[in-house]
Amino acid sequence: MRILIVEDAVKLAQSLKKGLEAEGYAADILHDGLTARKRLVAARDDAEGSRYDLVLLDVMLPGVDGVTLCRELRDRGLAVPVLMLTARDATADKVAGLDGGADDYLVKPFDFDELLARIRTLLRRPPVALPPTLVVGDLSLDPAQRRVLRGGEEVTLSAKEFGLLELFMRHPGQVLTRDRILDHAWDEEYDAFSNIVDVYIGRLRRKLDRPGEPSRVKTLRGAGYVLRAAEGEPARD
Repeated sequence: MRILIVEDAVKLAQSLKKGLEAEGYAADILHDGLTARKRLVAARDDAEGSRYDLVLLDVMLPGVDGVTLCRELRDRGLAVPVLMLTARDATADKVAGLDGGADDYLVKPFDFDELLARIRTLLRRPPVALPPTLVVGDLSLDPAQRRVLRGGEEVTLSAKEFGLLELFMRHPGQVLTRDRILDHAWDEEYDAFSNIVDVYIGRLRRKLDRPGEPSRVKTLRGAGYVLRAAEGEPARD
């Protein structure tokens, strides 16, 4: 899951990025509304998947304030979940943010665990309806409880492994290129030529696969990786 942090307070933005990445999310930072508007519109038009799953949007931003930006994004048809962050706690300010198209509103200072809970809630109700628990064959993944089962047996994953499997399970049978995986599960500072994707695919296989059985995450040479529910299930482009 990829999150865009739009926050002009540099230390807070860096702290949020560090905390989110520790939870397995990929996070990018922008510090002004104009750049954020350009990035989000471009991401919407990128068919290869550099889109964001959620935006943490500060209200008081240089260039374009958060409420105006959110309203403009909605007018352009962008349905990405928006969680507004602000020091303003007046009811009128909250109403303005929500009327502008925000999905939720959190007043600073806030507890990071509460922020995570609100993020999980928003990610469970994206514009395209998805079941709370993802199921592919004998694999099930509960985003809220951060729990994975295979054949009824619990699989313990790191935060990054969980995020990677969630990406696959939201696109079952679909070929995901290395670039698309890197773009969704890691931030933009990672070198596209590194082997980080291959390393984590290997870790995921060791935890999901059973001796003598074909790997659940298959490599399609020259194309990418695919999660299949069963052996022989065709992959989709």
